[in-house]
Amino acid sequence: MATTLCNDVIMKSDPDESVGQSDSTYPAHGRGRRGGGRRGRSAEGRTSPEAGQQIRAWIAGRVPEEWAVQASELQVDDDEVLVLAHLPGVQLPAGAGDDEQATAEAARIGGFRADTRERRMLIARDAAVAFDRIVSWGAVCGRTTGRFTTASVPVMTRLRIDERQVLDTLVDAGIARSRSDALAWCVKLVGRNEDGWIADLRAAFEHVEAVRSRGPASTSSPASASS
Repeated sequence: MATTLCNDVIMKSDPDESVGQSDSTYPAHGRGRRGGGRRGRSAEGRTSPEAGQQIRAWIAGRVPEEWAVQASELQVDDDEVLVLAHLPGVQLPAGAGDDEQATAEAARIGGFRADTRERRMLIARDAAVAFDRIVSWGAVCGRTTGRFTTASVPVMTRLRIDERQVLDTLVDAGIARSRSDALAWCVKLVGRNEDGWIADLRAAFEHVEAVRSRGPASTSSPASASS
């Protein structure tokens, strides 16, 4: 059975998050700001595929090789970069159970977190200046994945009564603590059950963005061409 460990959560709306209290760091500029002014974003404020590849290349070049970070696994969005190190597996004596294996793997991940904190914070600080994003960290050991710091970014939306009733039902049933918690639960449920479809959508979007970024061969507008 795979195990996922989550620790610190960085609230993006909190401007007083101290670098010394977290393995991550806030961007030096434009905290929470949207729009074309942020590095690597389109006019709509979204991260272009080219910018994502540049960020992945930069991270891959900065982290030590022994962390075995795979650039293709780096998750990049408009607010955050999630970096996962891959650690050697733990060999236990024959007869050790799944619980012992999970404990050993979690301990190795915890040791990596403590031993590399200063180096990771320095990389995160430099990346925040270069790309204006929070850098979060985690590690994989065997079947155990630990995430040390992840960003919690507020997302505003408007819902009609039928949609609000769905959230209120989840709250009344004790599944969620609040409407915002219920909405996050719904997003996780869709992501887990429709992961293949979401991946297809993401791949199609990246292809469209790549074609759009190349642009037409001529930069002249139809109006200027006809005049």
